[in-house]
Amino acid sequence: MKTAIITDSNSGITQSEAAKLGISVVPMPVLIDDGLYFEDLTLSQEQFYERLKGDSRVSTSQPNPEDVGELWEKALKTNDAVIYIPMSSGLSETCRTLTHYAETEERFKGKVFVVDNQRISITQRQSVMDAIKLAEDGKTAQEIYDWLMATKMQSSIYIMVDTLKYLKRGGRLTPAVAAIGTLLKIKPVLQIQGDKLDKFAKVRKLADAKKTMINAIKTDFETRFKDVVKAGKMTLAIAHTENSAEAEIFAAELKEAFPDVEILYIDPLSLSVSCHIGPGSLACGCAIKY
Repeated sequence: MKTAIITDSNSGITQSEAAKLGISVVPMPVLIDDGLYFEDLTLSQEQFYERLKGDSRVSTSQPNPEDVGELWEKALKTNDAVIYIPMSSGLSETCRTLTHYAETEERFKGKVFVVDNQRISITQRQSVMDAIKLAEDGKTAQEIYDWLMATKMQSSIYIMVDTLKYLKRGGRLTPAVAAIGTLLKIKPVLQIQGDKLDKFAKVRKLADAKKTMINAIKTDFETRFKDVVKAGKMTLAIAHTENSAEAEIFAAELKEAFPDVEILYIDPLSLSVSCHIGPGSLACGCAIKY
């Protein structure tokens, strides 16, 4: 059985990387003022942050199901099935919309498997890489889907937000709380545990934020992911928003803290998350690998 692997640009996989991997990436739509742009096609990371830091109205949207359906249909001409790995349903309605589409369109029934395994960014990328390896090992689309769903909660992400401005702009903080937080120079550390972006801790210094994230990963490794770490199946990765230099430094600190765990990626965070937290953020994540 030949299976096509398709994901979206929330995975951090670029169009050029996708071509090398032999997969497809659906570009996520970004609304800026009155214009519609597509991540990594008509909108670069640099262009996005230039507009985000200005006075532009920036938000993200769902891809058109018909456009995604055309990509599935094209893939099915040369493959028996499609594994589609979108961003977590906890962060967007996209996954639910496309799951319904795959289950109700006769041409896709039993052929397109939409994986709602609660991933985003670096952990979503790991799911894609796992799916590729599973397919190479001769697993069927159903077997690939089952493995990704069975391991969906074996991942974790922690994110330091550099400024409260964008959380306020998106309505996630009241103006009063944002003002006090900015005055006190608070840097919240957020988490994604298979669902929504949620609070985790509050710190005031970058060094404290990194220490908090490293300690959180350490706790995960010693508790809920203990068996995965022992089996040598845990990975680490780093993400950031327009903060690549600090991400490289953080990578070295993570390597020192976890010398036996491979650090696979240092990626820009997806624009779907970036528009809510703004530039200057730093994140680390862990995920099981196949």
